Amino acid sequence: HPSQGVSLGDNVTLRCHLPRMAAWVWLYQERGWSYNKGKEKEQDAAEFFFVSTLREHAGRYRCQYRVSESVGASEKSDPVELVLTDHSYSPPSISIYPEQHVEMGTNITIRCWNKDYGAAFLLHKDGSSAPIKHQDPSGGGAANFTFLAMTPADSGTYRCSYRPRDYPFVSSPLGDSVMLEVTPTAAPSGGSEPPICIPPVMDGWLCLCIQSA
Repeated sequence: HPSQGVSLGDNVTLRCHLPRMAAWVWLYQERGWSYNKGKEKEQDAAEFFFVSTLREHAGRYRCQYRVSESVGASEKSDPVELVLTDHSYSPPSISIYPEQHVEMGTNITIRCWNKDYGAAFLLHKDGSSAPIKHQDPSGGGAANFTFLAMTPADSGTYRCSYRPRDYPFVSSPLGDSVMLEVTPTAAPSGGSEPPICIPPVMDGWLCLCIQSA
């Protein structure tokens, strides 16, 4: 806690929720620190506090618990990521090709760029809790995210961020936004609807064609 928008220097709490009462709880950072918490009484949750977070605190964490000395430790939990925003990084820029207002079915490309930090770029859409696309570093300080056959559901506000190669859980601030509007394709005027046929009249079928307005 908090779960989003955490910056370097913020205070953060990581909470382990346990399926049963346990005497010991461990918090592991992948390829990093480990923390343990034991109490005189059993617990079904444990909190680990980070005061004035540093880059080293950013990472992927898992919980593990042990009910008693006579019982082995549990499996480690699914991971949770602690991503810290470093406001010393300049925000990335963003653009849309061919344009911000397109018809349904159009292919578009959203381009993100910054100084070449050898960074991974992430594309965010307002209303989504997690990035919707990710592109690993390939040099050049830019990333192109291509979308095929856009629909009105793809309309929205998009932004970019990036994470330097050396600190994959440290993020730049979000950059400026672009608004994408995808409009339904207009129905063609004129033409005719399929014939409506009624049971045979004399030797053949009587079919009615209705002309569109």
